[in-house]
Amino acid sequence: MPLVCLTDFKAHAREQLSKSTWDFIEGGADDCLTRDDNIAAFKKIRLRPRYLKDVSKVDTRTTIQGEEISTPICIAPTGFHCLAWPDGEMSTARAALAAGICYITSTYASCSLEDIVATAPGGLRWFQLYVHPNRQLNKQLIQKVESLGFKALVITVDVPKIGNRRHNITNQVNLMKNLLLKDLGSPEKGNLMPYLQMSPIDSSICWDDLSWFQSMTRLPIILKGILTKEDAELAVKHNVHGIIVSNHGGRQLDEVPASIDALTEVVAAVKGKIEVYLDGGIRTGNDVLKALALGAKCVFLGRPILWGLAYKGEHGVEEVLNILKNEFHTSMTLTGCRSVAEISRDLIQFSRM
Repeated sequence: MPLVCLTDFKAHAREQLSKSTWDFIEGGADDCLTRDDNIAAFKKIRLRPRYLKDVSKVDTRTTIQGEEISTPICIAPTGFHCLAWPDGEMSTARAALAAGICYITSTYASCSLEDIVATAPGGLRWFQLYVHPNRQLNKQLIQKVESLGFKALVITVDVPKIGNRRHNITNQVNLMKNLLLKDLGSPEKGNLMPYLQMSPIDSSICWDDLSWFQSMTRLPIILKGILTKEDAELAVKHNVHGIIVSNHGGRQLDEVPASIDALTEVVAAVKGKIEVYLDGGIRTGNDVLKALALGAKCVFLGRPILWGLAYKGEHGVEEVLNILKNEFHTSMTLTGCRSVAEISRDLIQFSRM
């Protein structure tokens, strides 16, 4: 039986993966209220279609940070892709290249950055950074990703401490120690990634530290994990280039707003000065349309990419992306949008559920 929607891929992945791997991918923080609300919140938004418009040609292309992508559906940073498929992030990178979209590679990648780049030359990649307490190691890693051709630096801000993920505690998951990493070695030999993956995240980083990162790289800096207008205003003040509205898939602080619910105030706060993106809860083409109508420049997929990997590696990821792109194309057509630029706030309303 063919898999026809993202929910099908989720069900298949649950059957394929070990319980501990499934719990690691799907688990949220505490009672998982935010994880579940990320999806439920989209269902409280209704569409307002416009008809009798010429939609014989619908163009899903857009740009992020000046780079063209085939559709505003990209790949969020998630770690340890080899848990879902042997080739791990290399398969993900090839699928992103084939789809013509951006792939944000995680600090916790299970493949070396060199292998990820070599397997999909020409792909649009950003790099997600968990800040290490050792500034010199951060500097070496940033210089490395810049030299490898990554186009942006995504700094995750919502993990000064790992959230209370009960499934991981129950299953005694310690990926840092148990997973066979590809780059094992000392940082002195240039093998930075495993050393960073085995180390704590810097809980002292604050707004004034951003100038240090800006001083060492020409890459645009994106902050991932912003949920409030206050932090969005500070991001603009500190000259970052973009924000990913995200609650870490509900894996950090439970009982925070769903990403789509936080999006409106963040978009309003930046006043068009920087690009705003969203991750969390995207499962259908309608979800993508709703996020763009509320001001997101594009959306990023987390768990569904891992479901695709578990199905058929890079081809599974390609299927996930193609299904969502086709759904989004249908959503645009049936609401009267011929281009991404025509998607506006007028297309949605909030239901009284």
